[in-house]
Amino acid sequence: MDLDRFTDDAPADDAPGDGRVCVVATQPETFQRCRDGYYPAPRSYDRTRAAFDYMAFYRTAPVSAVTHYARVTDRVEQRRGRPGPLDESDWKALIDPFSEESVVVVFEFDDPVPLESPVESTGDAVRGAWYCSVSDLRTAGTLSALADRAET
Repeated sequence: MDLDRFTDDAPADDAPGDGRVCVVATQPETFQRCRDGYYPAPRSYDRTRAAFDYMAFYRTAPVSAVTHYARVTDRVEQRRGRPGPLDESDWKALIDPFSEESVVVVFEFDDPVPLESPVESTGDAVRGAWYCSVSDLRTAGTLSALADRAET
């Protein structure tokens, strides 16, 4: 369980309810990069071209829930072997297991905001990217409920 929402220094959950969110799945290593302020996606993924202001993170482990979201501050295109937000270990851990693509878009964002109530899995999971509003994240208790509101 993530206890971020109980700390005194967690960022405020003050995003506008109508803010557009891209929900993505993150494994533990990817979520750690999100905590550090970035999330890479192969350029061929639709989410690299979609319009949204926030990213939310469905964590596959140790919980199976959407636990945080963050305001996107920049999108940086990076080619393998060139300087940028990702180093070679990031490419090996975050891109190579999923894609052979040599160009990624790195989403940079503010500190992740813990949701007061995580959006829990009921046996389902986020595949690809889902699009919803910040209000949807705050009110959907389960991934099933979020899926009913989200675009995929």
